[in-house]
Amino acid sequence: MINSFFIKIMVATDGSEPARRAVETAVEIAKISGAKLYAVYVIASGGFSIPSYPMDVGWERAALEYFRTEGKEATAYVENSGEAAHVEVESVILEGSPANEIVDFAEKNDIDLIVMGTLGRTGIERFLLGSVAENVVRHSKKPVLVVRGETV
Repeated sequence: MINSFFIKIMVATDGSEPARRAVETAVEIAKISGAKLYAVYVIASGGFSIPSYPMDVGWERAALEYFRTEGKEATAYVENSGEAAHVEVESVILEGSPANEIVDFAEKNDIDLIVMGTLGRTGIERFLLGSVAENVVRHSKKPVLVVRGETV
């Protein structure tokens, strides 16, 4: 193994185009440094129902299964990219608040670098939608590399 500062790299993915750009970057860094890559997808829990309005449990279960499938596809993309570059990849699907789960996973697993994409939203759109990447940067004790997508 190459002696490197980066031994464990995490790439947070949601399967979007900005995330795929982040995957390309993370795979390249992992290849150069000989690091293991963790592909992390977070299912945003609590977003399936309105607290004061009871939802059909079957609908919630279907939504959760849909997001699990989406997570498997997003992490499979990372696995395939890693395999092509001869980089070891471990996929992880988590549930909860995306920014919190990413930060917690990085802490608990002694991740050396978090890589993630962003849409580069600005102004009112950024204010209304928030930014997982921005929250990870603010709260992570680990280094975070944000790979910009096209500005929307």
